Formats: sequence, C-alpha cells, structure tokens
Amino acid sequence: MNPRAVIAEDEPLLAENLRAQLAECWPELKIAAIAPNGLEALAAIEREQPEVAFLDIKMPGMSGLEVAAESVDRLGDAAPACVFVTAYDEFALKAFDLAAADYLLKPVAKDRLDRAVARLRERLARPDPAGIAAQLRMLLGSSAIAGEPLRQIRASVGDTVRLIPLEEVCYFQASDKYTTVITRDGEALIRTALRDLAAQLPRGSFQQVHRSTIVNLAEVAAAVKDESGRLSLKLKNRKETLPVSRIYAELFKPM
Repeated sequence: MNPRAVIAEDEPLLAENLRAQLAECWPELKIAAIAPNGLEALAAIEREQPEVAFLDIKMPGMSGLEVAAESVDRLGDAAPACVFVTAYDEFALKAFDLAAADYLLKPVAKDRLDRAVARLRERLARPDPAGIAAQLRMLLGSSAIAGEPLRQIRASVGDTVRLIPLEEVCYFQASDKYTTVITRDGEALIRTALRDLAAQLPRGSFQQVHRSTIVNLAEVAAAVKDESGRLSLKLKNRKETLPVSRIYAELFKPM
C-alpha cells in the first residue's frame, strides 16, 4: 500500500507548493488531507492515520510540536513520522538535528525536500515508535532558550497578586490563554503560556507529563496504570490524579 501524508500549513500557497513538490519527488505518496491549523491537523491525523505528517511549527490552535505530541498520545505506535516545517533560525535548527527529527526550512528547497523524502522512506521501512516519542520529548524541551530558572511565581488570586514559591506548586495546568498554578491548598492564574513557562522552570524539579500539564516531581507519590495501560500520577498533597501522555510514560518506568 502506498504511504499517505497530512500537510498542516496555515498559508494556502505554501501548503499547495509543498503538495506539488511532493508529487514530483515522491509520486507514490498520497496527500490524505491539508489542514490550515493545528486542531484540524490533529483531527486529520486521527481520522486518516497517515504514515507521515508535514507540520508547520507555528499554527493557530496548536503548534506543530503539540500536534505531534498529541498524535503520539492518541495513536501510540500508529502515530505518523513527523517532518517539521519551520522558519526558525540556525540555533533552533540544531536542536532539531540533535533530536534526529527532520525539518524543512521555509521556503522549502527541492534538494532539501529530496533528502527529507529519502530519510522518510528509510524510516518507514524501519519504524521506531519509541524513538519518535524520545525525539518529541527533546523537541518540546528545547523549543525555547532557557534563562535563569524561576524561584517563585507571581500569580493572581481574585483581585490579589500572590508570590508563590516554586516548592509550594504541585503542578501547572494549561487553561485557555492562561496557566493555572495548583498548590497544596488552592489555585491561582498566570498569563504565561505553559510552553513558555516550561523553559523557565528548574530542570530536574519539574517535568512535563502531558501537553497541558507540568508536575512538580517532589509532589508525585506514585505512578499507576489502569486496565488499558494508561498511566496516571498520584500526588502527595492533592486528591486528583494527573494523566501521563504516552510520550512521557517511560520517564516513570520502575528503575
């Protein structure tokens, strides 16, 4: 069976140009869908279950990295091999190379696309779902340049602004345009997006466990699997449990 692909690009001309270039250099590849934003891209991937996804990094709704991470979480081994299409500078591109995930720099050059197609053909011949998950974890962790780690959070509770020491935070939860800070005894809101917050947190103390959740590892009491094999975290000082995406599940395997 010929391989299939989804293209996610919010610029129609760029999407059509990529489709035409792929038709020339990879004629047996069928384009199953072209999505103009991240949410539609994720829906198309879940519906079509293609072997390959060409994902623009910056899209409305969800970024290409978020779409890739969520597709692994929802589809597991059936998640597509992802090629990220980006206008990032050379520093960021090195991060993609280090993670061994392919990328295309806008505007897409024919020789570069030819090399990407060659890599994809080889990858499809020898699939490695665990490798895809590891690459996505690295990419999500390197999507911003970290500065000095935060020591406290300035957050809103009603009409009051609180300074919350990081050690009092149980976890962070993405909430629309805001991030909810959940402590042992309450909640507060900050305007920083979860993806931007992740780069400012001290490494080794906080871990992203889901597209919308970062947990304080000191607050984790146990990791529990349900009957379907899905992993969740029990916390020391909160009653709720936190779901763990498949791409992060191996971080909580027993030593």
